[in-house]
Parts: sequence; structure tokens; C-alpha cells
Amino acid sequence: MTDAPSARRRRWPWIVAAIVVVLLGVIAAIALPIVLHAPQGSSGQARVPAGEYPTEVTATGDDERTRTLSVATEDGTAPDLSTVTAGDRLVVTGAGYDGDRGLYVAVCKVPDEIDGKPGPCLGGVGSQEVEQFEEGVVQWAPSNWINEAFAWRLFGARSFDDTPAGAFTAYIELPPVTDGVVDCAVDQCGLYTRNDHTAAGDRVQDLYLPLRWAD
Repeated sequence: MTDAPSARRRRWPWIVAAIVVVLLGVIAAIALPIVLHAPQGSSGQARVPAGEYPTEVTATGDDERTRTLSVATEDGTAPDLSTVTAGDRLVVTGAGYDGDRGLYVAVCKVPDEIDGKPGPCLGGVGSQEVEQFEEGVVQWAPSNWINEAFAWRLFGARSFDDTPAGAFTAYIELPPVTDGVVDCAVDQCGLYTRNDHTAAGDRVQDLYLPLRWAD
């Protein structure tokens, strides 16, 4: 007769080994794309002329993708981005983005250089805290995080609407004009898309729509 406690003791190393293999696989799935990613260049968007506040922009990046960034109000009408206020709700949509990369959608300072990194951003971007979203319920926030990877969605990222088409929807509730780090009453700010922390140095998905807070 087999000694049951001894058999259980012999199984434990295999169970632990299996758990370790699974954990290493998850870590590799998260870490390798970050480590191996090579910047793709510029988004191709020219600086929006001073005093203009379009509700849609389109640009073709160095990766040959043509991206479109658009914004509307909750009822689908075109907002006046030259006179926004804290608490305004904007429905932001994009198409043509790289669905294999994550995105932040946030209000950020327009960089001095044409291909500089946007920021700082009002309220920061991508808290990466574990969050639970009720299916079908719109969650309004100062920034949205879009990432198709299941591991990141456990930490608050939302899925693309159509990953192959690079289409997404973000629900932005505009924050106050300043948070003590960036002051959009002094600095030119815009509603930006940019790669998330998995490709933070890559500017190819940096598109923006200028914003101006009402006096």
C-alpha cells in the first residue's frame, strides 16, 4: 500500500514547479515586449497652429500607420475646445493605432520640441492600480489607459474596440486647469494619445488636440 503522506510530499515539488513556470510565463509575456520594443519614430502630426482648436486630427507616422484622433461631447456634438472647464466630459475616439501597444489618453503639456514627450500630464496617467469595472458602465476619468493585454487589464486598462483596426474609445472628464505640477492656464496643453509605459520612449502614437480652459 502506498504511503499517502509520502505521495503527497512527492507531488508538492511538481506543483510548486508548475506554479513557478506559469508565473515566469506571465512575467515574460509582460516584460519581453517592453524590453524588446524599438521606437518607431514620429507620429507625423505637425504642431497645431496657435489659436486653432480642431476636434479631429489625422497623421501618418513613421511606421506608415495613418491615425485619426477625434473628440465629441456626450451627446455626439462637436465641443468647443477653446473654452473648456473642469468637469466637462469628452468622448475620445481613435482609429489606426497599433493595437499591440498600450495607450494613455490624457491632458498633457504640449512639449517644446515637435517630437518631444508630452507632459507632465494633469493628474498623471495610468495609475496601474488593480481596478474593477462593471461591464457596460462608462467610467469617466481624467485619463484612460487602453491596453489589450489581459495582464494589464487587471490593473485598470481598457480594451481596444477593434484591436486590428487600432480603434478605441476613451471617456475623459476634464480635471482642473492645474494640479500643482502642470498649469494649463500658463502652458499650452492638449488632449493626447501616447504609448503607455510599455513603450514610453516611442513617440509614434503621440497625437493631440489643443485645449484651452475658460477664463
